[in-house]
Amino acid sequence: MKTRADLLDHIRREHAAWRALLAEVGEDRMEEPGPMGDWTFKDLAAHLLFWNERTIARIEAGPGGRIPFPWPASFGDEDEIEDWDEVNAWIYEQHRQLPLRDVLADKDRQYERFEQLIEALPDDALLTPGHFEWMGGRALVEAQFFGHLHEEHMPSIQAWLASR
Repeated sequence: MKTRADLLDHIRREHAAWRALLAEVGEDRMEEPGPMGDWTFKDLAAHLLFWNERTIARIEAGPGGRIPFPWPASFGDEDEIEDWDEVNAWIYEQHRQLPLRDVLADKDRQYERFEQLIEALPDDALLTPGHFEWMGGRALVEAQFFGHLHEEHMPSIQAWLASR
């Protein structure tokens, strides 16, 4: 079984990997289209920021806490959404005018917020399978908070970097 220390170590390693990725991309290229079609690296960072903020809100809400959906009600509940591209386009529109420095600073602080939350949670919230309904029966210490980046976006980022 994983422990609080394991999860904190995972968050810290992911934070270091994120900073290494930022250095590899280079600030001068972060507003060029390419890492995700027409989206820039900054757009992708804002997209990841949005989804990780949702996870943080879920943890902060506690095991039975419901958080409002951060997208228009017309999209429906998470279980009802058929077109995630529409939701992601909405997210893009909400964040595309944000300055690069703000997006990067917020993303950096987000790792620290994850750490603070995990450090503050009682053991039962971390270790009990199913404590958080949205974890699908798993314990929070088994969470892959950054799977979205690795599974859905790293291949396109790596291809973009390789093509340059």
